[in-house]
Amino acid sequence: MTSNEKVAVITGGSRGIGRAITLKFAAAGYQLVLNARSALDAELVQAIEDLGVTYLFVQGDITAADTADRLVKETFERYGRLDVLVNNAGITRDKLVMAMSVEDFQAVVDVNLVGTFRVTQVAFKKMLRQRSGCIINLSSVIGQHGNMGQANYAASKAGVIGFTQSVAKEGAMRNVRCNAIAPGMIETEMTAVLKPSVKEAIMTQIPLQRFGQPEEVASAALFLAENDYLTGQVLTVDGGMTI
Repeated sequence: MTSNEKVAVITGGSRGIGRAITLKFAAAGYQLVLNARSALDAELVQAIEDLGVTYLFVQGDITAADTADRLVKETFERYGRLDVLVNNAGITRDKLVMAMSVEDFQAVVDVNLVGTFRVTQVAFKKMLRQRSGCIINLSSVIGQHGNMGQANYAASKAGVIGFTQSVAKEGAMRNVRCNAIAPGMIETEMTAVLKPSVKEAIMTQIPLQRFGQPEEVASAALFLAENDYLTGQVLTVDGGMTI
């Protein structure tokens, strides 16, 4: 099957890393189903159309019980199949543990981990019946090593890694693969708010001496989608930060 016959579902596909993944898969010829909490902007829509692929937009919060059902249902109504699921939607609520409320912790876990579970569970059932499919979950180097002020985020992203490996084992017998990407410091809205002094301090920990670009994470996602012998892996895209 060629790329232009394949369908990729991308959550959080309108901004940052998700936007780059959307455009990378569109450029590779995938038909797209995009999910985000807010409407797609005109610039992204035009870029997708210019690349000659079709898209479906399913608006909704992945923490809502019906969003995953609608997302997968409408994918099959439109395209009749689901080849790649990219679980990219995520949030942060950074605070030191002593200042973090249960609500701060729960909100991040609900989106980053439980939301990933919700969408995966519905898509996974369809992929098992198809006897094919690829799931790509966005984790983080923070989930591998922790970070001050991000206990909630670290816990959610570490959970994504364990979840990914379990799904990989369950899906393997029916040719359904599941991998994760652990980005390091990537230039997005999330890192744009950092003070220059903080960025400089972080840069000293990165052997390649720069922050990554969303497109570099997107390239990793496409690689995982198209390599049929990779499953249960965590691909770290961090400029060597975790060496």
